[in-house]
Amino acid sequence: MEALLVSTGIVALAEIGDKTQLLAMILAARYRKPVPILLGILFATLGNHALAASAGALAAAWLGPDLMRWILGLMFLAMAGWCLIPDKAEDAPKALGHAGAFFATLVAFFLVEIGDKTQIATVALAAQFQTLLLVTLGTTLGMMLANTPAVFCGDLIARKVPMNLVHGLAAGLFILLGVMTLARWDFGLLG
Repeated sequence: MEALLVSTGIVALAEIGDKTQLLAMILAARYRKPVPILLGILFATLGNHALAASAGALAAAWLGPDLMRWILGLMFLAMAGWCLIPDKAEDAPKALGHAGAFFATLVAFFLVEIGDKTQIATVALAAQFQTLLLVTLGTTLGMMLANTPAVFCGDLIARKVPMNLVHGLAAGLFILLGVMTLARWDFGLLG
């Protein structure tokens, strides 16, 4: 359960102001069909993050616990720095021509997530927690928590929420995870 909650929280915070959230706003403005857009985000994220979590689990098994601890700790610290670099709307791809809202969202989200900080975080979280299903579900839930409001009321959110604060909180979480990993502190955050 801890893997699910930590994965959800990290990705939900990291996604705020990310290019995929900007893409959700762009798609919502273009198609004005929230349900197909949300379904496209859900299926694209499940597929992308399942692949990323699988890669993380394989890397952990192949590299061994000591080397993996150092790699993960440094990855979490690098993710903290990455969170402080805001994305811009022009970083998101343009919607796919005349494709429907679901297909355009599915393809665009899957492609935009390749190499994105949430995909890298999914790899690291799966390697850390060694539970593919809970990490995939958690990171997908985090993505949906961040992007659902963007689809329904993105403009209002962008004007009201201070992105520097959100990015700082996400960076702080990644620093905490990095330090905990490098120091071999237990992730028993929930008891």
